[in-house]
Amino acid sequence: MSSNTTLVGKWGEAQVGKWLTKHGYRLLAAGFRCRMGEIDLIAQKGDVLAFVEVKLRKNDHFSAAMEQVTLPKQRRIRITAEYFLSQHPGYASCQCRFDVAEVYAPDGIETKRPKLNYIEQAFW
Repeated sequence: MSSNTTLVGKWGEAQVGKWLTKHGYRLLAAGFRCRMGEIDLIAQKGDVLAFVEVKLRKNDHFSAAMEQVTLPKQRRIRITAEYFLSQHPGYASCQCRFDVAEVYAPDGIETKRPKLNYIEQAFW
């Protein structure tokens, strides 16, 4: 992954992080990694723990960003979430959810008002 792609990805995650905070979530982790995979954002609201995959695109002319969260990607996210929970047993009583945040930014990080679609329980 190029440094520009990494920069744009982090910018998209930051946009979603701001949205989550504005909507009453507490950010627990960003870019959580283990050998099984990565979860872009982990946030908590009440007794709900949201594992969030962020997908950033310029537009949705060809397909929705959500469509890039394939079954193999979903599997890696679930396995990584299980690992996170094993390392943080204090969250064991939370209800877990897998969400996807679509960020559409036609001008990349120069986009003044990116469009954000937040999909709760996007997959199981």
